[in-house]
Amino acid sequence: MSAEQQHDFEENGYVVVPGALDRSEIEHCTDALDELYDRARRAGRLAPDGSLQRLGAVRTCPPLADLLDHPAVFPLVWSVLGWNIHVCHSHINVHPRLPAATPPRWRWHQDGSRQCLDLETDPPPRMSVFVGYWLSDVSVEGRGNLTLVPGSHRRKWLPGPPDPTLPWPAPEGAIELTANPGDAVLFDRRLWHTRSDNHSPVTRKVVFLGYTFRWVFCRDDIAGIEDEPWFADLSPVRQQLLGADDGTGDDRWGMHPDTVPLYADLRDRDLLDARNRLHRRFVA
Repeated sequence: MSAEQQHDFEENGYVVVPGALDRSEIEHCTDALDELYDRARRAGRLAPDGSLQRLGAVRTCPPLADLLDHPAVFPLVWSVLGWNIHVCHSHINVHPRLPAATPPRWRWHQDGSRQCLDLETDPPPRMSVFVGYWLSDVSVEGRGNLTLVPGSHRRKWLPGPPDPTLPWPAPEGAIELTANPGDAVLFDRRLWHTRSDNHSPVTRKVVFLGYTFRWVFCRDDIAGIEDEPWFADLSPVRQQLLGADDGTGDDRWGMHPDTVPLYADLRDRDLLDARNRLHRRFVA
């Protein structure tokens, strides 16, 4: 992470990586999402508005494994969280144009669910970061853009309606983030955000990957993932990110760094930053 990116991330709670995916990568991921969407449509598993959200992005759609440690974005992730990490929560979103106006619904939130309440500090600790890979053109507003309040990751609460179904203005300072196909956004899970409605003819397609420490419980279903036929073909780092355990018993605590693939990879490439406490080998 460059000094400029680090400043933007700490101040605003997010940083955009323009052109993270090239044209062939966009087409590869888009084709995979289109096939998944078509299967869901034929099986009658779309939402009433025609949208599709599936958790466990890579398990649901294995061609997306290339995004786990994408070289344009993943270095930003381990710059922030260190090497003892995995993907705790991920999802695929496909949102066609809404057929009609929808009733008001307050959807503003911070990621982490109970973490936002159970952790007592104000603001609560970062705990995780998310990466959104945009496959559709959201370069103008009104296309289901990620909507956020810059700098709100330092706020534990956001004033909202007493009932989420009541009409209510957007929070002060809210913006619709615009992006081109292939752009990625890295954001702090504490950043207050929501999805805007898609009123355009462009179908919204995006993949979100959430990274946290390996000692934090994984929301995605990873039971038996090591038995999937495609899993053995993944690199050790990708297997780590999808929840693989080396069998040491306390592996997820990072007590044996040399057995953690990402640590070994960063060590061998001389990329560990001694100034970053999360890059250290042992707790001191």
